[in-house]
Amino acid sequence: MAFKPLHDRVLVKRIQSDEKTKGGLIIPDTAKEKPAEGEIVSVGEGARKDSGELIAPSVKAGDRILFGKWSGTEVTLNGEELLIMKESDILGIIS
Repeated sequence: MAFKPLHDRVLVKRIQSDEKTKGGLIIPDTAKEKPAEGEIVSVGEGARKDSGELIAPSVKAGDRILFGKWSGTEVTLNGEELLIMKESDILGIIS
């Protein structure tokens, strides 16, 4: 199933964080926070101004991003957990 977000929304796959600390301690699943870093899978065509003019998105598929802790709506597509969020929920692009 193919999925394309509408307007200024993006589809994001979370990037899993390390299971060990820098000191070598293993972090149990119950103590892990969901990562606020992800990779953009798909991007909508962009928002529209009141005049109807299209505002192109600033991100593209494949970009690594940071987003807020409570950003987006979790969905499962083809057995994979993804997030759908507005482009404004993205805090920045990791280069």
